[in-house]
Amino acid sequence: MNPAFPAAVSKLPRILRRLRRDRRGNTLAMIAAGVFPLLALVGGAIDMGRGYLAETRLQQACDSGVLAARKKLGTGTVIAGTSNPDVTNVGQRFFDVNYADGAYGTENRDFTMVVNPDTTIDGAASVDVPTTIMNLFGYDRLELRVTCGAKLDSSNTDVMLVLDVTGSMNETNPGDSTARIEILKGVIQEFHTQLEENRQASARIRYGFLPYSTNVNVGHLLKDEWVTTQWKYQSRRMLGSGKTSGYYTSWTASSPISGTVNRTVASTYAATLSGGVYTCPTVPANTVTSNTVLVSSTTEAYAGPPAGTLYRYTYQRTRNGNVYNVSLSGSTCTVNQEAYSSYIDTYQYFQTPALLTGTNWQYSQETVDVSAWRTGSNGCIEERDTYIIDDYDNVDLTRALDLDIDLLPTAGDSRTQWRPQYPKLIFGRAKKWDNTGNFDLASAATNAEYIAPWVANTAACPTPARALAEMDDQAVSDYAATLKAGGSTYHDIGMIWGARMLSPTGPFATENAGPADGRPTSRNIVFLTDGQTSALDISYSSYGFEPLDRRRWQPGSALSLTQTIEQRFSFACKEAKKKNITVWIVAFGTALNPIMEECAGPGKAFQANDSDELTEAFAKIANSMSDLRLTL
Repeated sequence: MNPAFPAAVSKLPRILRRLRRDRRGNTLAMIAAGVFPLLALVGGAIDMGRGYLAETRLQQACDSGVLAARKKLGTGTVIAGTSNPDVTNVGQRFFDVNYADGAYGTENRDFTMVVNPDTTIDGAASVDVPTTIMNLFGYDRLELRVTCGAKLDSSNTDVMLVLDVTGSMNETNPGDSTARIEILKGVIQEFHTQLEENRQASARIRYGFLPYSTNVNVGHLLKDEWVTTQWKYQSRRMLGSGKTSGYYTSWTASSPISGTVNRTVASTYAATLSGGVYTCPTVPANTVTSNTVLVSSTTEAYAGPPAGTLYRYTYQRTRNGNVYNVSLSGSTCTVNQEAYSSYIDTYQYFQTPALLTGTNWQYSQETVDVSAWRTGSNGCIEERDTYIIDDYDNVDLTRALDLDIDLLPTAGDSRTQWRPQYPKLIFGRAKKWDNTGNFDLASAATNAEYIAPWVANTAACPTPARALAEMDDQAVSDYAATLKAGGSTYHDIGMIWGARMLSPTGPFATENAGPADGRPTSRNIVFLTDGQTSALDISYSSYGFEPLDRRRWQPGSALSLTQTIEQRFSFACKEAKKKNITVWIVAFGTALNPIMEECAGPGKAFQANDSDELTEAFAKIANSMSDLRLTL
């Protein structure tokens, strides 16, 4: 043994005690000891962050794949045990586009889909993320797995078809062989069929119809308290009493006279008024009177105002072996007798106050009792209070009550109530039938005849509207068959009432509000027109006889009547959208104007030049009304 060893050993306790007290070099040792935990912490954060990014993108790609596949499947059926390569191929392509092979340095990308018998689609995607630093600790990869699924879930859907049925709908587009109105009827049925085929069994689809032209026919949808019982109309009333009227006579041979055609001779004769009853002579003067008998005597109401009665008398005279050739000279009717076969001639007597002479009419704004409006009016309405708007960016809805689609009428307050139309009461003083004279707010006492919209056929009242309801094919077909064309193009009243009938918070909220069966409701206006705004100042519209009533427009306004209608249409469209109503617009046989394109928005305005394009436009709208929803 080395003699120095025991000595060294004996000194160890003293050396160890010195090393224990000596702290030189400790920091380096501590850093060395902490390197591996620090690498694990930082490396794990980097690798896990990359893994989280890859997983998020993988989930998005999986969702995209099954949604695309479900869209491709559409309303098709699934047969158990068979594959759907077209469907799965589309899904795979969308997955590949959204998550490329090798993205984020990943490996072993995989995506599978299963098309279930209930038409839902389930998907699963996986990928491996190689680690960088964590592989030093035995973790060489992160295995990511996600699942996804999709189903076609049609929410409850309300569709209000606002249809332009103006006179131009009787025209035929180039390339078509049928009038627009007839084509529209068929397309409506195809649209209904397509929506019903796409409908899920548990979903509800309701349909409403609002034909519009100069007016809308909605009276039957209104409650009694929503309609005023008295209203002022630009009309006329009879002046004085004890006046004479007249009756009309005619004579017609029932078979041709030899070498000639049937002849009719007419003349007017005086009648007397006594005690409110007009009396006609048994037969007129200067006519054949023998063997004449009264066949019938009828009466019918006269619109007025005031209300009156029309009297009709029919006389019949029979002759055998003779024919009467009739000629008229001045006020004398001459009858020449010739031998011929038997015939029958008929005399009719027709009394109307329109035949009065002298100053017998007071033309003015007349207050009329319309409490019997349900049976007396034509079903169309005049709108409630409004004003001539000069700034459509700042519309005062406390004054423009017609544009407040949710305002509920107040019983007894005519400002908020609708007013029934009585076209036969309206006369446009002081515009005559020969277009002479000017519209005048002053009253006039005269025997002149002023323009009357119901005679001029400028008071069109379309087919009655139909409220939202579930409808089968036959019900849609039956309603479409009632559509008729006539009147001018007033787009604003169509949009106002389309939105009003669809709003979940307006007068029809009881029928429209809230989801059914726990499902949300998608609300849609499909607005079809075949023409640009076409206003006529001698029309009797939803705003009265406009040159005289001057509610939304008056002669000399800053905006023309056409511009006024378009601005109000645009405003009503914006109000509809505030109710989460989607507006689709189809221009049929006409160009889309900027106001309508703006109303509908991108992808929701269509121009159809013929029947094929109209069918295609409605098909696109029907397809867009089904929503794809994720299930996982």
